[in-house]
This record gives sequence, structure tokens and C-alpha cells, in this order.
Amino acid sequence: MDVSSKDTNLALKNRRFVGKKETFAYVLNDAAASMNIDDFKERYIYDVVKIDFSLLALQSSISTVWDAINDTFIGVIVEKTRTRWGKFKPYILLGEIPLTVLGMWYWLIPFIFPNTPGDYLPKFIFFFAMSLITETATTFTAIAKTGFLSTITPEPIERSRLIALANLASHICEDLPKQAFGIFYDLVINKVLKIELPKLFATFGIGCSVLSVTFVLYYYMHSKERVRQTISKPTVKQSLKSVINNKPMLISLISQFLAGFSISKSRTNFYVDVIGSITWKTIVGIPAFPVKFISYSFVEPLRKRFSTKALWIFEDAWTDMLWMIVFGIGSINKNFMRKGVILPLMGLEEIFEMCVYGLRRVIPAEINNEAMDYCEWKNGYRSEAMTGVTMSTISKIQQAVMSIVNNLVMEKIGYVQGKEVGTQTDRTKWWIFALGTGIPIISSSLGIVPKFFYPLSAKTREQMYRDLAERRSKKAEFMQNATPEEIAKMAETEFTDN
Repeated sequence: MDVSSKDTNLALKNRRFVGKKETFAYVLNDAAASMNIDDFKERYIYDVVKIDFSLLALQSSISTVWDAINDTFIGVIVEKTRTRWGKFKPYILLGEIPLTVLGMWYWLIPFIFPNTPGDYLPKFIFFFAMSLITETATTFTAIAKTGFLSTITPEPIERSRLIALANLASHICEDLPKQAFGIFYDLVINKVLKIELPKLFATFGIGCSVLSVTFVLYYYMHSKERVRQTISKPTVKQSLKSVINNKPMLISLISQFLAGFSISKSRTNFYVDVIGSITWKTIVGIPAFPVKFISYSFVEPLRKRFSTKALWIFEDAWTDMLWMIVFGIGSINKNFMRKGVILPLMGLEEIFEMCVYGLRRVIPAEINNEAMDYCEWKNGYRSEAMTGVTMSTISKIQQAVMSIVNNLVMEKIGYVQGKEVGTQTDRTKWWIFALGTGIPIISSSLGIVPKFFYPLSAKTREQMYRDLAERRSKKAEFMQNATPEEIAKMAETEFTDN
């Protein structure tokens, strides 16, 4: 089938594969990722479960070794999967419900081990064992989800449109669980509402889990993989090769690795322990809320005028600059403790930061998808699972190491678990402020350097998708008319012909 470059390009720009029902489901799936109260997990550990910082560091170090082992095996299994339902869908459909049930036990720890100290060994063993089981199950679904989202359409423009639409639409509801929980949390810790914290966390944690899995399952029941996998299965060696020679992915990996040395703690701790109310976090963000939506209107014109690399660098540098300004002003004369100074300042920061929010949500996602397509273009086959495993393993090892560092930092700054809100020392409060603003930026600053070497220029990207369109079209036509013998013969050589 002969397709001219011009015709192929026009086809790429005009054709749509994902219908309205599947688009709606795609939006729900994106919203499901934020149907949680994960922003409060540190408060849950500090105020409710109360596991000693040293034991948390031990748990992180052991989990790191286990992750490095199980991720590789899981990646190989997913990479070699070929079923009538696709490569990724079986792991998602079969994994989400058990994973949700396991996750519910996390919120029930205070009821299983009530009123126990931070170094109570049975509580720690239960927490540790459940973490390992949940982590293993999550790896299957996480790898499958990442791979699946890169195969729902072969059209890069449609994919970018879906990412932007899903992010834009899901913003309407994605912050509701966190905001609602924040209000109840404030009422409880200020003794206005007589509900015990363990019950509050369990109600919201389990409720969000059930709602999230419902959205996810609805999406995967109404969607399908459209980018064909190779008939034959790549060997482990071929999969590893595809990771090494995937230049866009390597740049992204190096950038994430260098940025991953961030010494930080959630700004939720600042609002609770310094300001004394998590509700202020919501109030501060209200002026910036409409800007978050408006920012998506900047994405398409900016993508037409500037390269992916330039936008990737700009978003990173812009956000870092804003938080360094907050850190600098807040550190002068204890301004971080003065509500009249620090809260308006953080509100302004939110407004200016949200100007690039659309870029932050679309560009990195598209870079990952482009890297998957680059792999197919370069090698003749896709290796979403092994690429995902490589990224996940490096990230998990680094996160575990930094989790140990961050937990030990909390101990060193004199943070006392379970202490009444607002009663930490001034020195500890400054460190909490610094760990949520300036220190993360300084410690992760090298992450911006590799972005300057991103290899896909506009011209190369256009050539890649032109070649892929022609190749996929020819393969689809062949598969429609080929005999089983011809298909088997092609499978023997499909990795070497491209």
C-alpha cells in the first residue's frame, strides 16, 4: 500500500479513533487517579498509626530490595503477554479489585492495633507485610496501565488532545476528596467535631478506594488497545536493548533520577504544624483555581510555536523560580509564621504556577508516549512493560532511599509525632516550611540539565510518525490477507526487518 508522505501526514492529523463514550471513560480513569487522600498519608502515619521513624526507614530499605527483584520478573511476564483481550487489559481487570481490598486494610491498622506505641513490633510487622503485598500487586497494574494508555490510539495529536481533555475535565472533581477531608480533619483536630481520627481516615480512605476502582474498571471495560503488538514476543535481551537505545526515554530517566534526590516533605505538614489549619491550603488555592483551567488553552498554541524540549524546560524552571521566591521571603524575619505575609505570598505563587499547569500535565505524559513510539520506530517492536519496569525500578529504589533520608531528617529536626497542632518548636517549624518550599528545589535542581539534550526535534518527530503510519498500514493490510503460514514466517523476521 503506497502512501505519500503528505497524505500520511494529513491522515495522522485528521483521523480519530476514540469515540465519545470511550473519551468519557478516559476522563473518569484520569479522575480515578486523584480519588484519594494520599496528601494526608504522612499525617495518618504521624497522628494515627504512629510508626517510629527508624522503623519506617528500615521498611523502606527492605522494600527497595524486594522491588528491584519483583519488578524485573513482572516486567518480563507482561512484555510476553499476548491474549485476545490485548497485552495489558487482563492485568488491569484482574488486579484492580484484589488490590482495592488489600488497600482497605491499610486504613484499618489503628483498629487492629489500637493505642499502641510507635515501636510496637506486631503493628510494624503487619504494616510491613501488607506494604510488600500491595506493592507487588500494584506493580502489575501500574505497568499495565502505563502501557495501555500508550496504545489506545496510534494518532499522536488525538493522544495529546485526550490527555489535555482528561486533565481539564477531571479537575472539576479531582480535588473534592482532599478538600472535603481537609475540612473534616481541621474540625476534628480543633475539637469542633467529635469524630475520632482513625474513623475519619478509614471512612474517606476506603470510600475513595471503592469509587476509584469503579471509575478504572468502567474505563477498561469500554476501551481497547489499537496499536498492534508484534506477533512474536521480544526476548529479555531485546527488551533491554530497546530501553538502552531509546534516547527520549533515557533523557527522561536521567532527568527523573537527578530530580529524585529531592529532600522534601509535603506542604500539608506546613499548613497543619505551622499555620494550624489544613483548610488554609484550600483557601490559598482558590484564586488560582480558574487559572488551572485556563492554562490548558495555552498548550496547543505553545506547542505549535515551541519545541517539546523548550516547553519541558520552561515549566520546570518557572515553577522552581516561584518556590525559591517564597522560600527566600518566608525565611526573612520569620515571615513563614506570619499568616498575613506568607499566606498571600503562597496564594500569588499558586496563581503564577498554575499558568503552566496545563504544560506540566500534558508535556511529560506525551514525552513518555513519544518514547514508546520511538521504540517501535527504532526497533520494530514495542516494549512498554520493560521500559515501564526500568523507570519504575529506578524510581522506587530512589524513592525508598530518599524516604529513609526524609524520615531521618524529620527525626533530626526534632519533629515529635502525635504532638498537639502548633506546638512544635520554632526551629522545627522553619524546617517544615523549608522542606516544603526551598530545600526540595535546591536538592533536585540537577534534574533540569538532561532536558536540554532531548533528541526529538519537530522534524525528527514528524518523520517518525510518518514512517510509523506507513509501516502500520502495510502490516494491517498484510494481516487481513495473509495465510497462517505467511503470518508465521513474518513473525520469525519482524524484529530484524525494521
